[in-house]
Amino acid sequence: MFKYSDSNKRYHTLDYFYRHKFNSKVFKISLNAGFSCPNIDGKVGTKGCIYCSSLGSGEYAGDVNENLVTQFNNIKEMMHKKWPEGKYIGYFQAHTNTYAPTNILKQKYEIILNQENVIGLSIATRCDTISNECLDYLTELNKKTYLTIELGLQTINEKTSILINRCHTLKCFEDMVKKLRNRNINVVVHIINGLPYETKEMMLETVKYLNTLDITGIKIHMLHILKNTALEKLYYKKPFHILTKEEYVDIVCDQLELLRPEIVINRITGDPKVDDLVEPNWLIKKFGVLNDIDKELVRRDSYQGKALE
Repeated sequence: MFKYSDSNKRYHTLDYFYRHKFNSKVFKISLNAGFSCPNIDGKVGTKGCIYCSSLGSGEYAGDVNENLVTQFNNIKEMMHKKWPEGKYIGYFQAHTNTYAPTNILKQKYEIILNQENVIGLSIATRCDTISNECLDYLTELNKKTYLTIELGLQTINEKTSILINRCHTLKCFEDMVKKLRNRNINVVVHIINGLPYETKEMMLETVKYLNTLDITGIKIHMLHILKNTALEKLYYKKPFHILTKEEYVDIVCDQLELLRPEIVINRITGDPKVDDLVEPNWLIKKFGVLNDIDKELVRRDSYQGKALE
C-alpha cells in the first residue's frame, strides 16, 4: 500500500492529508471576494490568461454580489446536507486574492477566520502580487491558522507562457515559492496539462521542475476550453490537439510517479461547468477520470514517487 493512503488511492490525496492532520473531515468553502487581477486591470496586462472566464477561475466560488459571510454560509449549508460534521477552510478562489492593500486583505480574510469551525485559509493568487508588506502579514497569519498560498504556474515552457498570456516569469514564480517557504507558509502550485501545442515531454518537464522545489502540494488540471474566452477563439482559429481521456490518464500517472510522495495532490483533474464547456466533453464525467487514474496505477503496479526510487 502507498505510504500516504488508507484507501485504494496510490497517491497522496488532500482528503487523506486533512483527515490525518485535523482528525476530521475538512471542507474547502470557495469564495469570491471581489478582487481583480493585474493581468486584467492593466498593471501587467489587459486581456487576462486566455483560458480564464469572466469569473477568473471562480466558477464554483460564491456569488460576488453577496457578502463573504453569506457566501460562506450558503456553501456550508450545501456541504452539511452530505456531511453533517466537519471543519472548514475558507478558499479565496476567484481572480487574484492578494491583489489589494494589506488592510483590505486583513478585513476579508479575518471575516472568514472568525466563522465557526474555520481552521484555515487557502488563498489563490499570482506570484507577482505578494508585496513585502503582504508577505509579512501572511507570515503572522500563518502563526494563527492553517494557511496555504496557491500559485498558478501552469507550465515552465516560456513560449507556452507567452501564448497563454501569463505575464510573469518563471524566475518570479520560483523566487516567490522560496520566500513563502522560507517563512514556513504552505505552497500549492497549479499546473495545466494539454495546453496548446505542448507535448507530453513538456508536461513531464514541468512536474520534474516542481519536484525540485520545496512545494507542499500541487493541483493538476486538464485544459478545458470555456465559451467566450480567448482560448476558444484560438481553438477555432488555429486548432490544437485536445488530449483524449486515455492520453490524460497516461500523462497524470507519469507525473505522479515523478513527484515526491509527501507532496499532497490537491486536485488531479479539471471540473468545468457543463453549460460553459466547449472541449473536452469527456471531462464532464469527473469520477470516471479519477477511476481510470486509479486503474492505470494498479495496472502499472505503481504509485506516487515510484520513479524516484
